[in-house]
Amino acid sequence: MSDKNDKNDKNDKNEKLHVLEDEKALLIDHSYDGIHELNHPLPSWWMWTWSATILYSIFYFIFYHMVGGPNLTQEFEKDMIRLNEIKAIAAADVSNFDIEHYNTWKKTNDSLKIGKEVYEENCISCHAEAGGGDIGPNLTDAYWINVKERTATALFPVIRDGVEDNGMPAWGEIISKEEMYAAMAYIVSLKGTTPPEAKEAQGEKVEEF
Repeated sequence: MSDKNDKNDKNDKNEKLHVLEDEKALLIDHSYDGIHELNHPLPSWWMWTWSATILYSIFYFIFYHMVGGPNLTQEFEKDMIRLNEIKAIAAADVSNFDIEHYNTWKKTNDSLKIGKEVYEENCISCHAEAGGGDIGPNLTDAYWINVKERTATALFPVIRDGVEDNGMPAWGEIISKEEMYAAMAYIVSLKGTTPPEAKEAQGEKVEEF
């Protein structure tokens, strides 16, 4: 019996709470299932943030639930009106082609480099590498389906509006006017080049080289 009591005393000593000297003042005078707690207050910045959210919620409730602030549907409709206005402005800009503006843009930008990047990102899946043609027609030969000449003026409306019957999207709704400028400059530069595995001619012959 004595050995058993000695063993219990030893266990009690092993289970005795060990508190560091500088933490004794933080020890809370209670425990849960033998677990003691130290009183470490939350950082002041956290308390101020928490208080600010409570204060904000009061004004939020008053504005949206008492004085008629806009609900989510009303805010969505307002945003859509603004978005449509922006789209209308952009569409009006894209719809107008000014050859002088195009030529000025070409002179002040590396049009062929930018055009190749635009082509490889958007056009290569249909017209293949270097314009050789795949699903879409060959862009390097003298034959064209949708234009009568290889000029920026002729190419712009085709790129802008697309060719729905042939599956070409209206790029004016997808890329910027400057990106269309770059793509046109690159396509014009493909004249007479010889890409690998070029597709056979399609459409009417509209130029000589």
